[in-house]
Amino acid sequence: MWKKSELREAPAPLEGPVVGTITGGTIIWFVLFLGQLPFYGWFADHGHSWWVWTCLAGGGLGLIGVWYVRARDAAIKRSAASAERP
Repeated sequence: MWKKSELREAPAPLEGPVVGTITGGTIIWFVLFLGQLPFYGWFADHGHSWWVWTCLAGGGLGLIGVWYVRARDAAIKRSAASAERP
């Protein structure tokens, strides 16, 4: 019997503008939070106030993500620069 992983090798991971992607997502979470904030009373009356706080949590976690990917990119650049030196 063959395994599904034996059909083909996994593709190489994609590298793209990670900092921009995470920053954009974080901005979207904060915009969603601010957009729902004026309607907090309606959300609370209908038992959906967690929607507002989920957006705030997404924005906060996004800030941690932005810090992480910026540090990761800096470490990758430092590693590449040290590898170029003889």
